Amino acid sequence: MKLQDLNIVVIGAGIGGLAAGALLAHKGAAVTVLEAQDYPGGSAATFSRNGCHFDAGATIGCGFHAGAPMETLAKELGITWPVEPEAVAWQYRHRALLLDLQPNRLDILERFPHSAPFWAEQHALAKLLWHFSEGGLSWPVKGASDLLRLARKGIAGFSGTLHLLPFARKTAHEWLASHGLDTDPDFVRFIDAQLLISVQTTSQHANAINAAIALDLPVAGAYHVKGGIGTVSRMLVDSIEENGGAVLYRKQVIRIDSVRWQVFGVETSDGSALAADYVLANLTPDSLAPFIEAEDEPVAERGEGLLWSAYTLYLGMDPALFGALSSRHLQIIGSSGELAEGHSIFVSVSFPDEPDRAPAGLCAVTISTHTRPEQWFEAKKRGESVYSELKSLYTERVLHVLSEQFPDARNAIRSITAATPVTWERYTGRVHGCVGGYPQTSLFKVRGPLTRFDNMFLVGDSIFPGQSLPGVVTGARRTVELLLQRNAKVG
Repeated sequence: MKLQDLNIVVIGAGIGGLAAGALLAHKGAAVTVLEAQDYPGGSAATFSRNGCHFDAGATIGCGFHAGAPMETLAKELGITWPVEPEAVAWQYRHRALLLDLQPNRLDILERFPHSAPFWAEQHALAKLLWHFSEGGLSWPVKGASDLLRLARKGIAGFSGTLHLLPFARKTAHEWLASHGLDTDPDFVRFIDAQLLISVQTTSQHANAINAAIALDLPVAGAYHVKGGIGTVSRMLVDSIEENGGAVLYRKQVIRIDSVRWQVFGVETSDGSALAADYVLANLTPDSLAPFIEAEDEPVAERGEGLLWSAYTLYLGMDPALFGALSSRHLQIIGSSGELAEGHSIFVSVSFPDEPDRAPAGLCAVTISTHTRPEQWFEAKKRGESVYSELKSLYTERVLHVLSEQFPDARNAIRSITAATPVTWERYTGRVHGCVGGYPQTSLFKVRGPLTRFDNMFLVGDSIFPGQSLPGVVTGARRTVELLLQRNAKVG
């Protein structure tokens, strides 16, 4: 069928679904996005509570530099993102160690001068990886055309491509060891902390190539998105609507109608039914499973490793507490040195230069920490008192870590709201409230967009290359590429 004749339904108005929908609408397809909530963005939304506008989960803008996925997307769609570069991506703190993560890595190199060869190698690898991601990344490979695209990019940077190969099966820890850095506990902890928030696992398990691009964020550049990270999703909604598409809210999909290997429509909780030539599911594989007949998928198609969720606090606070900060973002590791289950936190603070984010005399603060989701649903089953007790325990852990660096933190709190994995499941539709995608442990055991239906594809952080704005947008472009290939064969 001609693209202009296609009726495409997107389930979920997260960044992945909106980016794919915007690209297809721009090409002329009729796109309808169905969102269960009354605002877009999913885990990269901005929402209002107690007079403040909080970033729900994702808080750092990245991938907006020249040639990067967000910049390329903006050019294609005719969008001008309201972003400005941050001098410091975020500040890392553990006990007395304080590092400003800047493009020149000055603080890191002053504290860990022996790491300079590692960072030089990381920079070279990241430069190659950004090159490979330009215009989309045909991975995992699904046919001769994908191999041809990769070969062309490989030939364009032949010597560099060969340099990538030894890292394809290395862990990040093995990479550190090759530079003699694995025996420096402070450096390993610093690297592990960065990888946990970016590839959802630590150096012992993270793939070295995934780690190379993840560690490049401060160098490539972090950006402040004016109005909050949710501005990105709102502008993608505008793009879809300007190109004749529609984004419908409070439209929770409860059924996907199919015959054999073809999906032909979806049904929503309000009784609506929409026909579709193609369906893009901005869902995790586990969230998609209840909609379709159970059928086992190989581990390589589901991803590997335990999935994380988040415990998040949304605080209205006295901005005087953060008056001397060099960055809007902080990564704080508690004195114990542990990274998970409340002992390490990521803090994002609205600054006075964005008065629309909080009432006068307040700043909006989002604090998150990794947590395994199962315990939260078990507590919920056992009753509200058990669930509330667990929330109190985690709130205390998070505030304890914050107070180690900001002793007056508790006194600066004016309002507080907590979100658990149960909350994340309710608002995002993700089973067990899992966020951040699968741990990136292997390049060869990643999930692509294909499903067992010929005309339904996945999009979002569960498919390669995973989380973050540039990662999800690169995955969305791959989904669009496969849809167009499939349609060309059918047509």
